[in-house]
Amino acid sequence: MKKMSLFLLDIAALYGSLAATLFVRYPNSFGEQYANHLSPFLFIFGLWLLVFYITNLYDFGFLRNNLDFYSGLFRAIITASVISVLFFYLIPIFKITPKTNLVVFIGFSAGIVTSIRTIFNQANAKGFKKSLLIVGVNNQSLELAKFVEENPQLGYELKYILDLAKEGIKNADQIIKNDKINTVIISPETYQAPQIIDTFYRSIENKITFRNLSSFYEQLTNKVPLGAINQIWFLENLSEGSKKTYEEMKRFFDIVFAAILGIIVLSFIPLIGLTIKTSSRGSVFYRQKRVGQNGKTFEIIKFRTMKADAEKETGAVWAQENDPRITWLGKILRKTRIDELPQLWNILKGEMSFVGPRAERPEFHDKLKKDVPFYEERYIIKPGLSGWAQINYRYGSSITDAAEKLQYDLYYIKNRSLVLDLGIILKTINISLRQAGR
Repeated sequence: MKKMSLFLLDIAALYGSLAATLFVRYPNSFGEQYANHLSPFLFIFGLWLLVFYITNLYDFGFLRNNLDFYSGLFRAIITASVISVLFFYLIPIFKITPKTNLVVFIGFSAGIVTSIRTIFNQANAKGFKKSLLIVGVNNQSLELAKFVEENPQLGYELKYILDLAKEGIKNADQIIKNDKINTVIISPETYQAPQIIDTFYRSIENKITFRNLSSFYEQLTNKVPLGAINQIWFLENLSEGSKKTYEEMKRFFDIVFAAILGIIVLSFIPLIGLTIKTSSRGSVFYRQKRVGQNGKTFEIIKFRTMKADAEKETGAVWAQENDPRITWLGKILRKTRIDELPQLWNILKGEMSFVGPRAERPEFHDKLKKDVPFYEERYIIKPGLSGWAQINYRYGSSITDAAEKLQYDLYYIKNRSLVLDLGIILKTINISLRQAGR
């Protein structure tokens, strides 16, 4: 609901900016000019809203009045402004070419959108919050507690974490009454204390919401807590029968867009290949074994970004920050994700998809499946060129990172849809343009 409200406020800001621009410019013929400009500017409104979505301006984890938010907002406005200019002057399908009007509109939009979002963020952070009680202490409940406290804009205020082992059940009823609890989060170990159910039943008449830890954690963080799920969770949530139509549509789009992009990429391969060959010794392409759907091994193809025989002495190791094995050109190719483009061939062959979990190397897979619970479940679907974990978490270079990214992978596998796939692709484009890859 809050996201929809913010979306409607942005739409109102854009309409208002156009109206203000035309009123200032044409006070005597405002109605006529508004009618002439509205249709062309509807495309501009759509472009602005799309840029806002891609740059995470509807992600409530990002909506705080701090430097990160304002720098992200201003980058989005600049990007949307440049696209607006290009739209009118490179695609002249409309009768108007609003030079001065466009500049004034951008100025009004920047001021109004910034003001509205500042007020919205402030009101959201300090406004009414639902009081939260977490019952049960474990790693996931502590992580959730920390996340809630660090993100007040999400609309929750943590009142108490009840440790059943130390404090017993009697305190629950007292805490619920004294702290006027609105939402109770129940950890799995709570179900081992049936007496507390009576307390919870008595609280229903006070219109308290009860949520299990796994679903609430998932809702707030967009990832699945490993410690709060079991094999039953997978049977309940990863049913593939309901995804048959989606998988068929996804495969169709994979083939169509991989073929189109592949044709475009072919024209650039000679230039990229020549640059790679002249920048460092070695082949243009790099082949590497990866684990795919249902644990089957296949070979991915990438543009080479490391020095020749980079792992000759060390064996298979994760890439690190400022990895000395990566060439200067390789850094550019990785940051822009151009090095991944040859994997369009893997997509056409059906070994990969545009969106899915990252295809891991067999050397790391064998280690990770022993140390990370449920790691092999991520292979229930095809690996992807990009994915939910890739856009939400940094490049993984350890078992801890792999466990964190698995939580995002499981969220994607459970909630995957064409709409979610499109959002991931759009945000991947943003990462590539910002050269934020690694």
